[in-house]
Amino acid sequence: MSSGSAPSAAGFDEWYSTMRDGGAHDDLHQRHLGLPPRLLSSSLLSWDGLAEVVEALRLAPGERLLDLACGRGGYGLEIASRTGARLIGVDFAQEAIGQARTLTQQFASVDAEFRLGDFSDTTLEARSADAVVCVDAIQFQATAESFEEMRRVLRPGGRVALTAWEAVDSADERVPARIRAVDAEAGLTSAGFTDVVVRDRPQWRAAERAMWEEAAALDPGDDPALRSMHDEGIHVLATFDRTRRILATATAG
Repeated sequence: MSSGSAPSAAGFDEWYSTMRDGGAHDDLHQRHLGLPPRLLSSSLLSWDGLAEVVEALRLAPGERLLDLACGRGGYGLEIASRTGARLIGVDFAQEAIGQARTLTQQFASVDAEFRLGDFSDTTLEARSADAVVCVDAIQFQATAESFEEMRRVLRPGGRVALTAWEAVDSADERVPARIRAVDAEAGLTSAGFTDVVVRDRPQWRAAERAMWEEAAALDPGDDPALRSMHDEGIHVLATFDRTRRILATATAG
């Protein structure tokens, strides 16, 4: 989804529908990010990056993981498969939820549920989750309400891990406004989290750059998913070095 597109459920439904049959779009993601075929992704977290997220969440078997803005569900399902956690994925796009439910067939051992919801209203009860993960999506609603909702649904001592991009210079108007609005440290701290740590992850960027360079150079033909990746690759590469890749972690007080 282009950083200039309006973050509407209808727009995301249309975007996810172009990925329904997989193909070259999924191949690009999987090759460059090192993902296995069963982990369908529309985000850019690599296999190595996912291992860092799993470690940061500190999940135990049977604990409840909220995958916020879960998209097609692959990352949350993989985390739950590795840890034995019970998964609940939330997204505001019905098409994404449908694809995530289908993907659970590839993760037979995972206790998973997917439902409609959004950053400011996950539909979960207060203190009902042991961990929250949000992969490459907070830029679509980087508001105080989003961080407060994460804090509301977590039990005391629960962990949150966010992967995102931030502007190197938040005043640089060449960077999309949506990215300039992301300040994970301030958002988590203001929401009442403790042990807030934001780490730069430049090693994740090499795989991203290579993927976008291939996407921008290819001829997408009449494949709508490839066309979207091609156009986004051109857009992203124009400001690539003006953003930084982060992993933000924190504990609910």
